[in-house]
Amino acid sequence: MTSGLADLFFRVWLPLVILIGAGGLWRRFHPETSPKLLRGHLNALAINLFLPALIFAAAASARIDTMLLTVPLVSGLSTLAAGLLLYLALYRSRLGAGMADKTRASLMLCGMFGNVLLIGYPVLGFLYGPAGGRYAVFTDVLSFTPVVWTLGVWIATRLGARDTGGPLHPVTRILLRLPPLWAFVAGVLLNLSGLQAAPLADAARMVGQAAIPVLLFVLGLAIPWGRLRPSRAVLAVVAVKLAVMPLVAFGLAALLADGLQEQHHAGILEAAMPSMTTAVLLADRFHLDTETVALMIGWSTLLFGLLLPVWVWLM
Repeated sequence: MTSGLADLFFRVWLPLVILIGAGGLWRRFHPETSPKLLRGHLNALAINLFLPALIFAAAASARIDTMLLTVPLVSGLSTLAAGLLLYLALYRSRLGAGMADKTRASLMLCGMFGNVLLIGYPVLGFLYGPAGGRYAVFTDVLSFTPVVWTLGVWIATRLGARDTGGPLHPVTRILLRLPPLWAFVAGVLLNLSGLQAAPLADAARMVGQAAIPVLLFVLGLAIPWGRLRPSRAVLAVVAVKLAVMPLVAFGLAALLADGLQEQHHAGILEAAMPSMTTAVLLADRFHLDTETVALMIGWSTLLFGLLLPVWVWLM
């Protein structure tokens, strides 16, 4: 057990802390650089080059079977269940009373959607080897990306823009312009074609290795390190994200199988991931409460780091 925790610290926890911390320190020692501008450039680089390469490599080389597809199924259903719970809590209870719609929508997005690829990839890779990486990629592309850019955009533009009467954005156009989605489609088609995919997948994997470090650095840029005092609503939604949502995933996994296997554990862990960094992009684009989003990302990530050894022990 001690050896396993040491491996977890050096292979997963320490790199996460260094990269996220470097993003925070960059804001302190380079105040002349706009964090929002730098974040935008690095996000664009990751979304248009590094992430598509990483996703293509995993999709092209993965063994696609029922075991693999169980992970996005469990994670996706638990996401929808958490969304329903958060809607009732934020829009139909005293928790969200008097709160601006853009703040409630921001909390709902952060409570539903987790960092299934950014943090899930190294965590599941540590636990399950190469199979862990494919779990994270397929969960992100099959479960989270379509739901984020359809239901998530609807939440941002309808539930979050009711104060201003904002228009409905062209969701389909946004979804179809995402390079990671097309990289996934290309990888799966190559995988199923029977052609030799290893050389191309290896090259793409080398390019894609930059995705996780770059996006973790961006996460450090996004966290408001000097303003980390959370509200009661933020703590409540963090509790839903880190505790209630994985419990829902556990219940769903138990219903799907007589005994929990590796893929079910992976789905539960993906449900337990901290709030997604894409929420910052959504908040910027759709004029939501970016400060609340940053608080959610900060607190959920910090608390997940403390819970990570517990999750690894349980899994």
